Amino acid sequence: MKYLLDANVFMAANNLHYGLDFCPAFWDWLIMSNAQRKVFSIEKVGDEISAGDDALTRWAEGPGKHLFLKPDSDTLKGMTQVSQWVTENGYTPAAVNNFLQVADYWLVSHALAHGLAVVTHEKPADTPNKVKIPNVCVGLGVKVMTPFEMLRHERARFVLGSTA
Repeated sequence: MKYLLDANVFMAANNLHYGLDFCPAFWDWLIMSNAQRKVFSIEKVGDEISAGDDALTRWAEGPGKHLFLKPDSDTLKGMTQVSQWVTENGYTPAAVNNFLQVADYWLVSHALAHGLAVVTHEKPADTPNKVKIPNVCVGLGVKVMTPFEMLRHERARFVLGSTA
């Protein structure tokens, strides 16, 4: 399986569970998995991260820069399907307009076009006022999971070395 990571995966990892300052193994795993063509994100997510001024920003612009894919013609085709689904599924015009202007739209479109699983901390919610990534993914048949599900599925291991 191949994965496409939402911005909140990077931000929550750095701010909570896998801070760059104390859990470099997570970030090394992302780079290694990207080199194996399994883990990616998109340029728009990279742009969101680059808007900051912290260690995560420096990581995304340095060692992590290859994770962030540029949109291609297939992604642009996927955008038509995503926008149609969002428009036709009971969201307010403001919610639709907002969704179509943020990275989430590009993320789901890229995943749909390339058969990737979306990885996000976002939870599904049936609300007409906010389009949620998991709702769109389920509606379009795109696999969606949490980062922890991805790590378990890939059998990622972050083990301390022996202290002999």
